[in-house]
Amino acid sequence: MGPIQLEAFHYNRWANLHLLDVCKGLSDEQLQLSTPGTYGTIAATFMHLVSAEQRYLRRFGAGEPRINERDAFPGLAVLREHAARSGEQLIDVANRINPDEAIEEKRDAGLFRLELGVVLVQAMHHGNDHRTHVCTILGAHDISYGDMDVWAYGQATGALALVQSRA
Repeated sequence: MGPIQLEAFHYNRWANLHLLDVCKGLSDEQLQLSTPGTYGTIAATFMHLVSAEQRYLRRFGAGEPRINERDAFPGLAVLREHAARSGEQLIDVANRINPDEAIEEKRDAGLFRLELGVVLVQAMHHGNDHRTHVCTILGAHDISYGDMDVWAYGQATGALALVQSRA
C-alpha cells in the first residue's frame, strides 16, 4: 500500500483514540446513551468497533482477538489500550500486505475467497461508520466531542500548521 493509505490508517487510530479520550469523562449512565439509527449504546458501539478491528487483524495473521463484544464492558481505559494496539497493527498491516492476496473464509453461505485489500478497506470504513454513530449519540444529547475530521487530525499531528497569519 502507498503512503496515502498508510496515512488513512494513522487517522483511523488517532480518531479512535480521540473519541475514546472524549468519552472517558462520561458517566456510566452516559455511556449507556443511544440514539435511533445507531449501533446501540456508546459502550456497546466502542466494544463492537474495537472487537471488530481485532477480528480483521486475525485475517492478516495477527493472532486471535483479545476482546469480544459479547464480553462484559471492561471500561474505556481498557478499550483504549486495545484500540491503540489494534490501530498500530492495522498501520503495520497496511504497510506490508499485498491487497490482491486472498484468504479463504467460511461464512454462512459457504467458503469464500476474500482479498486482503477488501478486509483492509472494510476495517477503515467500519471505524468511520461507528465513530459517526458515537458522535451522533453525543450530539443528540448535547455532549461536545470536538473536531474529529481529517483537518483536526492534521492539526493534531502537525501536518496542518499555520505558516503565516493574515495581517
